[in-house]
Amino acid sequence: MNGSSTGGTVATGGGTTNVGGKFGAEFDRVAKGAGMKVLRTAIQAPLMNSVCERFLGSARRECLDHVVILGRAHMKHVLEQHGLHYFNASRPHQGIGQQIPVPSPRELYRNGMKIMSIPVLGGLHHDYQVAA
Repeated sequence: MNGSSTGGTVATGGGTTNVGGKFGAEFDRVAKGAGMKVLRTAIQAPLMNSVCERFLGSARRECLDHVVILGRAHMKHVLEQHGLHYFNASRPHQGIGQQIPVPSPRELYRNGMKIMSIPVLGGLHHDYQVAA
């Protein structure tokens, strides 16, 4: 052990890996040399990794498994659209009672009103709102 009291998470091409500070500076040097980014996690924060891994799993299943990524800029754009405009602003989450984490002012549906579908990520997902 290196005496470090902080954990560590390695962001790899396929996701994240918790290394828990077990490997020390040598591991950090090898990981960085391989193009991985070593992120330090907070002390005694066991949920920190699980929140990140949950989002990454959702992004992969709901988005990246259905899109051919054409480069780094394209992947950044796709993940921004998914994360900022769909995942937290349009998609209901089971853990908070099917509510949307970042609610936007939406008109409530009443019987007989028209609903419009707004495509997200070129139609991979849709957001539904009351038509104006």
